[in-house]
Amino acid sequence: MNFSALDLNLLRVLDALLRERSTVRAGERIGLSQPAVSSALARLRHALGDPLFVMRGRQFEPTEFAESLALPLNRALSEIEALLTRTDFQPERSDLIFRISGADFFAFFLMPRLADFLAKTAPGIRVQLIGLPPDDALTVLERHVADVVILPVQPVPAWVETRHAFTTPYEVVARRDHPRLMRAGLKPGDTIPLDLFCDLGHVLMSPEGNLRALTDAALDKVGRSRRVVMTVPFFAGAIRAVAESDLVSVVPREFSSLGQRETEMALDAYKAPVPVPPARLMMAWSSRTSADPGRTWMRDRIIEHLAALEADQPSAQ
Repeated sequence: MNFSALDLNLLRVLDALLRERSTVRAGERIGLSQPAVSSALARLRHALGDPLFVMRGRQFEPTEFAESLALPLNRALSEIEALLTRTDFQPERSDLIFRISGADFFAFFLMPRLADFLAKTAPGIRVQLIGLPPDDALTVLERHVADVVILPVQPVPAWVETRHAFTTPYEVVARRDHPRLMRAGLKPGDTIPLDLFCDLGHVLMSPEGNLRALTDAALDKVGRSRRVVMTVPFFAGAIRAVAESDLVSVVPREFSSLGQRETEMALDAYKAPVPVPPARLMMAWSSRTSADPGRTWMRDRIIEHLAALEADQPSAQ
């Protein structure tokens, strides 16, 4: 191959095709028509001496050679983009739009801190919090819908970079003067007996409507199960349901504290009878944006604010 004769714009097309596995979607990603993408693919095939993509049934699949190019090509394009991006990022003059994908936890406990901070230091920057996709949270990065996603620690593909974001323990919340807890002689901060805990009705936060979570895995280890009678997609909905019923819920300590502070909810916090692992969250982003100065600055600020939030966690009752 004569590299000096290769149109480097074709590499953008190849990168888009490797991401989208569709000439139509690849064109939408980079602003080209489907015929233009097909023409570019034909030129790439001739220049690289490989079919690059083949149809298997209705699937548009990369060849082994094309698949081997995906990660290094993405990194190379990122480095070129960073090279041509102004490096003298000035937050106070920036009009960056930065999108975060995460749970409602961050609407309550991160966004207010960011709002105050950015108003003072970078008033032109706009931040958008969008929900987590129900199935594959990383799709928001792959499709450039979000700049970062904050989600439970998990394995990620090679094109994703991660960083520890936040750790928080769980507590059991119930409405103040809950009749069954009072009859058991329990005070806020006490451990709920296992039999009572399993017999109470539980509200579970699950965007997908799952009936199991970390608490159920912990109960499995002692051969027990609980009664999940309701699921809601937001922690805020879980504590509201608890405040107005005899249900209980296992929630992050920040929501437990919020429910105890809000007089209209009047919640108390208790300990679960089995050890529930704390929620460990990571921030993930596409390696393509790793060198972008504005996005790097925003990632660092978010991590700082989450670290301050973690440091402010109230001690266990």
